[in-house]
Amino acid sequence: MTSMTAARVVNRVAAAAADRSYNCHMFNRLPRARALLALVALGLLPVAGRAGAEMPPTADAVLVVKSEHRLYLMRDGRPYKSYRVALGLNPSGHKEREGDFRTPEGQYRLDGRNAASDFFLSIHVSYPNGEDEARARRHRWRPGGSIMIHGLPNVPRKNPEYYHSADWTDGCIALSNDDMLEVWLLTRANTPIEIRP
Repeated sequence: MTSMTAARVVNRVAAAAADRSYNCHMFNRLPRARALLALVALGLLPVAGRAGAEMPPTADAVLVVKSEHRLYLMRDGRPYKSYRVALGLNPSGHKEREGDFRTPEGQYRLDGRNAASDFFLSIHVSYPNGEDEARARRHRWRPGGSIMIHGLPNVPRKNPEYYHSADWTDGCIALSNDDMLEVWLLTRANTPIEIRP
């Protein structure tokens, strides 16, 4: 695929995204090279269609600081990218059980990806870990699960401003679609993630 053809594909995808209010910012703020990388990552373009775009460095760890509402991509122990996040509806404290609307705290891994989720991309967080399961057993609770890093809902139920200004998830870590795309591209399977209070 030539760079001219690739550019037409990017423009077509961006135009289609702009037609949907929930996705109108998916590619609009991304430079063309990053949009090409996004299409490669989503399997919509072969690697040859990158047209000379360089892949940014991959994170070797992810850090979420709940009190700051920030997700940091880490390299060699230092943050090199930072994103605003929304958390569970009840953001204070560690997730203890199913339905408590809390985002977990602790050491986990990014252990799965879903490009066709109910949200714009999702990366699974390995909650519950052994400690979480033991705590839930002691209290005879279900620990819950399906904790993800994800973008906005594909079918929003609220005004777009709500998703950018409130904690709205069931316990997941949510980003804007642009930011989610970048996190998707810059992380790999089994990347460690630490979630701090």
